[in-house]
Amino acid sequence: MLNISKNNLPASAFPENLKVSSRTRLPSWHWTFRRLMGVVVVIFLLFMFLPWTQNVRADGRVTTLRPEQRPQTVHATIAGRIERWYVAEGQAVKRGDTLVFLSEVKADYFDPELVARVGDQVVAKRGSISSYGQKAEALLDQMAAMRKELESKTAQIRNKIEQARLKIESDSIKVAQADIDLQVARRQFEGIKALYDKGLEPLTKFEERRLKLQDAETKRIAAQNQLASSKNDLAIYQTELRLVQNETANKIAKAESDRFSTLSDRFDAEASVSKLQIELENYARRQNFYYILAPQDGFIVQAIKPGIGEIIKEGEPLVSIQPADYQLAVEMYVKPLDLPLIQLGSKVRFLFDGWPAFFFSGWPGVSLGTFGGKVVAIDRNISSNGKFRVLIAPDPNDYPWPDALLPGGGAKGIALLNNVPVWYELWRIINGFPPDLYQGLPGGGASKEKEGKK
Repeated sequence: MLNISKNNLPASAFPENLKVSSRTRLPSWHWTFRRLMGVVVVIFLLFMFLPWTQNVRADGRVTTLRPEQRPQTVHATIAGRIERWYVAEGQAVKRGDTLVFLSEVKADYFDPELVARVGDQVVAKRGSISSYGQKAEALLDQMAAMRKELESKTAQIRNKIEQARLKIESDSIKVAQADIDLQVARRQFEGIKALYDKGLEPLTKFEERRLKLQDAETKRIAAQNQLASSKNDLAIYQTELRLVQNETANKIAKAESDRFSTLSDRFDAEASVSKLQIELENYARRQNFYYILAPQDGFIVQAIKPGIGEIIKEGEPLVSIQPADYQLAVEMYVKPLDLPLIQLGSKVRFLFDGWPAFFFSGWPGVSLGTFGGKVVAIDRNISSNGKFRVLIAPDPNDYPWPDALLPGGGAKGIALLNNVPVWYELWRIINGFPPDLYQGLPGGGASKEKEGKK
């Protein structure tokens, strides 16, 4: 009742056993529900302030940390025909073990004695090189002998020239003496003639003086002829010296030309020997390529060309090998939008295919069956799938990865980022903001966002 009137009603007007009042009273379970809802609201509010680890998820696959530890394909170095297989798929092999034997398919290499025959050609060419060398040395000796012969002939002719010059000097003196004798004989003849004309000297003495004059003239002419002959001998000796020098120079030049030609032939022979040695080494190595060897310890994964008698080309793949010694890693492909959140050394949790796991997003500490990793490399170029490749190695401070994990298996990566309250994470998701990545800053997500805005 509202008690609007000033008249008071008696207590009998409110009987306790009325059914209406009992029916309009709230039941006890309603109060319990309200209390329960209040507790739920309080728990929800407390939950909103719990820490939440932001993360970025991406798919990946198990691989190896180093390139040489990843599965590799062994190729044929030369073209050939498969004659025999020495291994089977799944078999363990050691480095240097024979995998396949090939036979020759090119006509240029059918000769089984090809290496030996090319070796004989090399020996023959080396013999020709030795002969060319001996010929060049012989020509050097010949030129030395020619020079010595030229020296001796030159010395001999120079001596003759010197003798001719001395004889010219002697003959010149004789000519001068003959001139003096002729002058004396002429004066005596003229004096006797003057006396004879006056009748003072007899005819016999006059004739005697005339004979002496003629004899002096004869001696003078003979001395002049002898002098001319000596000069002619000197010119002959000088010409002979020049002829000997020119002739010997021509012979030496010819011998030098022959020597250079011999040396040229020797160099050609040496070049031929080098070429033959290259061919010999190539042929020998080609025979070694008939046997395809394992490049490292590992396991045969797949025989790509299994048939006997199949013809393969140069560089064609034959067999795939998984190295036995490897260090596992995971290559994860991240969206370009999430790439700035991934840095070297960032922590990543993995769920591997085949290993049961319970992952609680936001609370990696209470998750089960996950394994830790650390980012060691980030590609600088986008992949063909439109994402960036990130390489993650096992975290040495976390649980080791399973021993049975093999390269090629699937993995789901969760890159752990910043710790924020739950309410901030919900607010971020509703507004479509990217996750936060502020390292080394204390406090919640809101304070970090303000710090980032500053």
